[in-house]
Amino acid sequence: MSRSTAAALPFGLTDEQQTVAGMVREFADTEVAPHALAWDAEHFFPVDVIRKSAELGMGGIYVSEESGGTGMGRMDAALIFEAMSTGCPSVAAYISIHNMVAWMIDKFGNDEQKTTYLEKLVSMEHLGSYCLTEPNAGSDAAALRTSAREDGDHYVLNGVKQFISGAGTSDTYLVMARTGQDGARGISAFILEKGMEGLSFGPNEQKMGWRAQPTRQVIMENVRVPKENMLGAPGQGFKIAMSGLDGGRLNIGACSLGGGQAALEKAIAYMGERQAFGTELSGFQALRFEAAQMQADLEGARSLLWRAAGAYDAGDPNTSLLSAMAKLKATDTGFDVANRALQLHGGYGYLTEYGIEKLVRDLRVHQILEGTNEIMRVIISRKSTGVG
Repeated sequence: MSRSTAAALPFGLTDEQQTVAGMVREFADTEVAPHALAWDAEHFFPVDVIRKSAELGMGGIYVSEESGGTGMGRMDAALIFEAMSTGCPSVAAYISIHNMVAWMIDKFGNDEQKTTYLEKLVSMEHLGSYCLTEPNAGSDAAALRTSAREDGDHYVLNGVKQFISGAGTSDTYLVMARTGQDGARGISAFILEKGMEGLSFGPNEQKMGWRAQPTRQVIMENVRVPKENMLGAPGQGFKIAMSGLDGGRLNIGACSLGGGQAALEKAIAYMGERQAFGTELSGFQALRFEAAQMQADLEGARSLLWRAAGAYDAGDPNTSLLSAMAKLKATDTGFDVANRALQLHGGYGYLTEYGIEKLVRDLRVHQILEGTNEIMRVIISRKSTGVG
């Protein structure tokens, strides 16, 4: 993060955290950013580069050290995902999803499941996908209809999951399916493996952004899953699914800040190169003030995100409230800053070669996933007022 335009790491961070953030930023600068536009244009999923990030511990950021992970906290993760997203938010966001899967298996899995899956997930030899959303159950996740019928030593799964990152390429799928009554209490979690009979994938969705990772339906047609592949107890699936959302919201907020920071850096560099009316753009006070406000907005959102991450690590009972606030503020701010950076580029910002329009496209979906920002307002209002 040693960029003159990047926000200085403030008080409260350890030397180790600053070192980790710097290492990831260097990785993003050298291994990700130079290829991000090509990956976007070609809809290419850079699996080799993603696996290379595991050498920095990014395959199991908060998987326990006993299970082979790095055992880091959510504050560390916020630094890591912001730094990685300066290279490509799409790639960084997928790594966040992969880490969610690995963490859930570490937290809720038994010894056999941890032994079977975590080593390959942490090394990223195997990639993971999180399968909750369905075509008719988005924000109302407890209404999911994918079924898991008990049959001897197996469960038989039928249903479709929608908008699944990594689908078709990933090896390990954490699937929420209904084993009992309607509502949250009837949902259980299962670990599925690529290659299981009856498991297939829809076509790669043609998306506005996030083109450097595949997004497909996960289709289950009489998939027989051994009972030992149930994660946690029957009926615990919704709790497991929701347990990852506070951390996921922090991560996607961090990805938004990284993308916004990268956009601002590009805009400041452009202002120092481009001339109008015989003067560099950076010579115009109004434009300098706009850049200053963008940096202040990013720093304000970053402070809230780090407050929420610190609360998560400390076991603060207000973590869910703070995570919702941080997700709302960081994703709105990151997108807004990228959009304003595009404006500062004028017509050139609309061209693909400058990389700004890609950041705008990538960051737009962050206001939708991990709970839409409308749902964040619902959570905040309920927890703040006690009404609803």
